[in-house]
Amino acid sequence: MKALYALIALFFLGYVSYAQEETEEVLDPTETENESDTMKMKFGKTQVLVINKTPDPDSSDTDDEDEPGKKRKSEAHWAGLDVGFTLLMDQNRENSFSDNPYWKNDAAKSQVWNLNLLEKKFNFGTPYVGLTTGLGFSFASVAFRDNFLIESTSDSVYAVMDTANVYSKNKLKASYLTIPLLLEFNTSADKDKSFYLAAGVVGGVRLTSKTKRQGEFDGKEFKEKVKGPFSLNPFKVDAAVRLGYANWGVFANYSLLPLFDKGKTVDLYPLTFGLSLNF
Repeated sequence: MKALYALIALFFLGYVSYAQEETEEVLDPTETENESDTMKMKFGKTQVLVINKTPDPDSSDTDDEDEPGKKRKSEAHWAGLDVGFTLLMDQNRENSFSDNPYWKNDAAKSQVWNLNLLEKKFNFGTPYVGLTTGLGFSFASVAFRDNFLIESTSDSVYAVMDTANVYSKNKLKASYLTIPLLLEFNTSADKDKSFYLAAGVVGGVRLTSKTKRQGEFDGKEFKEKVKGPFSLNPFKVDAAVRLGYANWGVFANYSLLPLFDKGKTVDLYPLTFGLSLNF
């Protein structure tokens, strides 16, 4: 009887060994990551496949939280929409133009819209400090008071009073392509839970400019648009500050270059400020 049991055991071990060798020969290598870690055993009509899978260090399935690089990145707070107002300042950083009263603009009607489309942040080895740049468009307007009409010649820029018409809208409008360079600080790598502060400069190139007037003459309404450079500076460089929490914030830009070409009129430096919504 013992000899019978021994014979059955030897037969069983031989069958398992043969089944394993046969499986290794026909097994599709694409089914596992490592053939040497795969064993297939067959017991009658039942087969068992044992796979010892070694994790792939290059696999994209790795949880982002386990990747140190992911932890050390944070998003910028530039891309989005800015809505604000413009106030003209003189060379003394004051809104006082005793000799040129027409430059004392109506800030409540002088809107600025900044559409910031692209952003890129270069972190300094930490998610809390980085350099932000990008691309955007700025649409600015300066609203004049008291029916002043802007005029420009090859030598100067000035304004005259129109006593015949009553204007409901009287603006000088310009659009710019803008590029920021901002040093940004964050309290968290999670943009939705982060306070942020960014400071630096925003450069711009003027794309279009025009005057837009709307009013009433002799009981009839009229609209007028005149395109032209109006001796506006083709470039602008603003000192910029942005701060806020998550997707909401405030911004302020102060021009370091005069609004008009040097020598055409008194130096005017636009100050823009308002609210920002980050995408």
